[in-house]
Amino acid sequence: MRVVVTGGAGFIGSHFVRTVLADGYPGLAGAEVVVLDAFTYAGRIENLDPVRDDPRLRVERGDIRDPQRVGEVLAGADLVVHCAAETHVDRSISGAADFVTTNVTGTQVLLQAALDLGVGRFVHVSTDEVYGSIEHGSWPEDHPLEPNSPYSAAKAGSDLLARSYHRTHGLDVVITRCSNNYGPHQFPEKVIPLFVTRLLDGRTVPLYGDGGNVRDWLHVDDHCRGIALAAQKGRAGEIYNIGGGTELTNLELTGRLLAAVGAGEEMIERVPDRKGHDRRYSVDWSKIRDELGYEPRVPFDRGLAGTVAWYRDNRSWWEAVNR
Repeated sequence: MRVVVTGGAGFIGSHFVRTVLADGYPGLAGAEVVVLDAFTYAGRIENLDPVRDDPRLRVERGDIRDPQRVGEVLAGADLVVHCAAETHVDRSISGAADFVTTNVTGTQVLLQAALDLGVGRFVHVSTDEVYGSIEHGSWPEDHPLEPNSPYSAAKAGSDLLARSYHRTHGLDVVITRCSNNYGPHQFPEKVIPLFVTRLLDGRTVPLYGDGGNVRDWLHVDDHCRGIALAAQKGRAGEIYNIGGGTELTNLELTGRLLAAVGAGEEMIERVPDRKGHDRRYSVDWSKIRDELGYEPRVPFDRGLAGTVAWYRDNRSWWEAVNR
């Protein structure tokens, strides 16, 4: 089996690649892996260092918006796991163009190539942010999409394109929507690595607004296992939410990070709230549990401790990306 992972040098994609090559997903054991990555600021070849010499890995530089390059890389693929995306909400607020072209146009280019080349399955990796904000309860997969940021709007557009290629053309598409990821190798613009690296440098951490925004935290290992289950056993045309089961306010999360590095509350710097900041995300992941046997396995306290330790022990990695 040949698996193409777009964005395979990024945080989530590289974790998936490393685990496939370690035969960590029984249904993908022995698979060849092709990474397609544009190596923009968040795609780091260093994320693939543990597997760079694996004969089952091939790394290809390319932009998912380039039909010719995409066609070259997807030729012979049995499975596409589409992780490549512009993902940082703050960047989308200051400039949305790259989010629209990469997340929407890039996804369409990939879907068309997969259709033309007869790829067996296309897994589109998306986000809970496409649902908008929810005050109480949790979103099921059939909840209407109500994105509130340019990033989530672009991801919603890509979700709808993926669904349309299944409904119109019969392409075997599965969509996953995850809650907030964390873990090693995450680019330090996202809240956990941003706060950890700033605290390790003795700097304050910027907490938006009143700190009451709620997120469900999902370790990248659990997320990638959910993706693998969807790739192997998901029903064509279906959407699967992947949750972590640990909801925290940003203030509660900040307190845990302060404790993890031995810092006090004086290190919190209150900053004006983000524009259009969604108050709460929460996905109902009972469908992937009941149909595919998914359960999060990494307890948040253990996952967070391991993440903090990784950034403490790999200062050279995040100092290089922060430059």
